[in-house]
This record gives sequence, C-alpha cells and structure tokens, in this order.
Amino acid sequence: MRSFKTEGIVIRRRNIGEADRLLTIFTKESGKIRIKAPGVRRITSRRSPHIELLNLSALTLYSSSRSNIPLLTEAQTIRDFDFIKKDLKRIGFAFYICELVDKLCPPDQENRRIFYLLRETLEKLEFISEKEALVNEFEEKALSYLGFMPHEYQLSDRQAFIEKILEKKMRTSELLPLFAD
Repeated sequence: MRSFKTEGIVIRRRNIGEADRLLTIFTKESGKIRIKAPGVRRITSRRSPHIELLNLSALTLYSSSRSNIPLLTEAQTIRDFDFIKKDLKRIGFAFYICELVDKLCPPDQENRRIFYLLRETLEKLEFISEKEALVNEFEEKALSYLGFMPHEYQLSDRQAFIEKILEKKMRTSELLPLFAD
C-alpha cells in the first residue's frame, strides 16, 4: 500500500457504477495510466472539476496490493485549457490528439517526449489559427517519437498509415473535416 503524486493530462474518461469514473491519464513519469476516481460524479465532489478532459492536473493516487488500478485521493488543476473548451473546432482537434495518444501509446511506459509534445500542442492549440497544420505536426512528431516512422519522413496519407498501425479506424478522424477552416 502506498500513495504517490504525479502530474498528468486527462485524455479519456468513462463513467462506472453510480458515482465513479475511470480515467486515462498521460503522465510524465509513467506514460499512459488508468486510474479510478471514486465518488467524483456526486454533486458534492471537490475533485470532479480537477479531472475534466484535457486538464493538466497534479494528482495524488493510492495504490494497493489488492488492486492494479490506483485510486484518486486528491486532485488539483494546474492548467485547464479553458480557451480550447470554449471553441468547438479546437475541442474537436484536441479530442483527436487525445485519441491518438491513447491508441498509439502503450500503458505504463514512461515517455516524457510524448507528454511534453502533448502539453505543448494543447498550449499552442489555445491560440494558434493554423489548427490543421498543428495537428499534422503533432502526428508526425508522435509517430517519430514512438518509433513508427523515421524523423522528417513524409507520408502521402498519414491518416491511413495511422489506422494501419492501429488496425482499426479512429473515431474522431471522421470528424476532423468538419472542423477545418
């Protein structure tokens, strides 16, 4: 039994039971991890606003020997990327980026380059007008950092290449043309 602190970006969430939530967090130290947030869907929960999608948060987790999924005990928002959440086009691109990280990165493997790339991309997405170019740059760098393609290698159809790696279609990729400027 132990408690530990980490910093991570919420890239996915799923409701379980009546008041709990299962979160996928991309952390600096452990890469992609899944955690259980008990009771956060209750109205009185003080942790709930700190673990919204896209939030960069400082998390305190409790890991027991009986369960392989850590429990969330405390959460504090570091950055909420509020400007993204107020713009439908930006949020569409952000969800695509989060799905890409979730699908391409294996669980429990540290990858600081991807963490910093994800954080930097979300920071730029808040203010940049060339959103499609930013997402293309993110795809290229992520594929390179994860070893799927040599750095500076140009693909004619990156989307098909990604889906070939995943062996299935990405859900948000069909929505990207709707968000194009």
